Amino acid sequence: MNFEHLVVINDPADPALEELTREELWFGLLCRAEDPRAFLPGLETCTIVERSEVELVRELKFGSALIRDRVTLMPMDSVRFESEPTESHAGGSLTIAIEEPALGQLVLRFRYLTTLPDDAGSPDRAYVEYVKSAYHQSDLDTVRVIRMIAESTRFQ
Repeated sequence: MNFEHLVVINDPADPALEELTREELWFGLLCRAEDPRAFLPGLETCTIVERSEVELVRELKFGSALIRDRVTLMPMDSVRFESEPTESHAGGSLTIAIEEPALGQLVLRFRYLTTLPDDAGSPDRAYVEYVKSAYHQSDLDTVRVIRMIAESTRFQ
């Protein structure tokens, strides 16, 4: 399954959206990489087992499930999460990119690649649509948490 969508962060035509800077967005994405518990319901622990300037290898514990992933950081631009396949987890990747399609407008592009079949005639089609919907909701929640982090750091 290849699935991507945008979440608008700043839209000059919508004054109801509180503006975030690219730096605030990037800081929020770093928080999601370093300690994703606030972003991923059900995540019990996140252990960073390797670290470099632009990469983290993490072990994420969800109950009895342990998922190992690699996080690649492209500073101020994007974060890529690649999870390893296991018996209970198919693996896949998520890239979250900061884009500025017009001056003053910031969006986050979420791009998922998984092993789920996405054929129109696939018997798993309804499940795939459910997964896409869950991903979209999770991404909206990610933006909500990033906004909360930005707001809390502005007053420190």
